[in-house]
Amino acid sequence: MLSKEDNELISRVGPGTPMGEFMRRFWVPAMRAEQLVPGAAPQRLRILGQDLVAFRAKTGEVGVLDEGCPHRGVSLALGHVEDCAIRCIFHGWKVDLHGKVLDVPAEPAERREQYAARVKVNAYPAHDKAGVIWVWLGGGVPAPMPNFPWLNLPAEHIGSRIGVIHANWVNGLEGQLDSAHVGILHQDWVSVLPGQVADLERAAFDKAPRFEFEEKPYGYREAAVRNSKEGGLYVRVREFVAPWFSFIPSFGGLDTGHLVTMSIPVDDEHSVQWDLFYCPSTPLMRRNSPDDGRDQNDLAAGMGDIHNRFGQNRERMKAGESFSGFPILRHEDYAVAMAQGVWADRTKEQLASSDIPIVRGRRFLVNAARDKSVGDAVAAAAATQLSHVRAFSDVIPKDADWRTLPTYGPDAYAGYREAAE
Repeated sequence: MLSKEDNELISRVGPGTPMGEFMRRFWVPAMRAEQLVPGAAPQRLRILGQDLVAFRAKTGEVGVLDEGCPHRGVSLALGHVEDCAIRCIFHGWKVDLHGKVLDVPAEPAERREQYAARVKVNAYPAHDKAGVIWVWLGGGVPAPMPNFPWLNLPAEHIGSRIGVIHANWVNGLEGQLDSAHVGILHQDWVSVLPGQVADLERAAFDKAPRFEFEEKPYGYREAAVRNSKEGGLYVRVREFVAPWFSFIPSFGGLDTGHLVTMSIPVDDEHSVQWDLFYCPSTPLMRRNSPDDGRDQNDLAAGMGDIHNRFGQNRERMKAGESFSGFPILRHEDYAVAMAQGVWADRTKEQLASSDIPIVRGRRFLVNAARDKSVGDAVAAAAATQLSHVRAFSDVIPKDADWRTLPTYGPDAYAGYREAAE
């Protein structure tokens, strides 16, 4: 179990908290890029406990500012986007995407320019990459973007969806670091999901994996090793990249879709669960589960809370039509994250061997938050050592070592990177 102090250490993310300061050394996935339309209404944005507003200028550039107008604090989400700036509807103050105040029309004409130059507005660097708006909240000179090759894939090779849940970010992350639940919680989907049937069937065949690890400066590589019905070993090799990336194994090579999940704190009580799909070799053809036409900007909308069991269908469970009672796979993940409580009480857990990846993840985050030198090393690795990160699953002989299986380095993406550039 985790002590109360360490649980709070990794769960609290606001400005000035140890985990919050660690997270601010990384570019934060803030919103899906398609949510920002040039010249359209600004969008409210809350990440790591900070209230922001994001907009896309008519030039296509993205601006991210503190939400409150620097004058009297009115939300700039009510404002007009004019060229590369927002104009507040209260007194007409106009602030550009770099945080420069361009106009204060309620001031006397002879002092407007001088007065505007004295006003300080926080503007946050932003990148539009891989269909995601990434924001730098750390101040100073931003770090390089992480060197994931998929960040430079063409638009048709990458896609995303998000779900906003009422649960701390650690609840969501730990669900995505947990390989043992795959053959149990998600068993309804063994015969449903095209392209993933083999993975789910194999996970369901042996529900008690053993875990092996490779420590990495940015996190770890983990293999969930199961007996295979073919007689060998079924291995699911995941990569955890701190602070919030979990690369989910899929069965196949570069010609199949891949999935990376991210658990991004909205604040200490809410988080955004990201699914980012990418396929280096061909345009993306599928997602990893049916979504029934749900809103890709909030797949969790309408689930409810524990009082309605997050929309669980008990009749289908009673009839033997569903094990979990949820209509889509990701609702299963969202429900168990929220059902632990907004903050999971990790002081009362009875941990087992199936939880070893979770324990390692917690230990890594505690050390990174507590020791600045560790955090610095993680942040440095994130900018330079991620080009070979990829999760996969495979069936191997019993005497084989999963560590020797090939990973796909940056050369495999070269053509797509050049095309994107």
